[in-house]
Amino acid sequence: MQDTSLARFEIGADDIKRVVRLFYAAVRQDPTLGPVFAAHVTDWPEHEEKIAAFWRNAILREKCYSGNPMRVHVSRPDVKAEHFPIWLGLFHKTLNKELSPLQVQQWGALADRIGEGFRTGIVAMRQPKDAPPKLF
Repeated sequence: MQDTSLARFEIGADDIKRVVRLFYAAVRQDPTLGPVFAAHVTDWPEHEEKIAAFWRNAILREKCYSGNPMRVHVSRPDVKAEHFPIWLGLFHKTLNKELSPLQVQQWGALADRIGEGFRTGIVAMRQPKDAPPKLF
């Protein structure tokens, strides 16, 4: 049995793997996000494993993910701030189909914070250095 003593909330590695797999199946079908991901992801199982490791790190505190997702997102000009509400909508839809209401609330809140951080980070890092900050 997996030790969840450091977990932020009651979601297991199998739940994370399933949600990530189903979420990216939805992403590939999305008319806005699908082409963006297709331009960058050549090995879906590898990508899904990497993202599942990200979530296991964030939720289960497994220390199994190393990377800089903000840098990856900012470095790809076709990843736009306006994609994150779509991403979050699909993610919440997947969570709602697969998990209990409490798990949906907990993981969804974490995903919202992370998604908003990426969205605002992209806006801030891509604007000219002498421009006033965008506060939305």
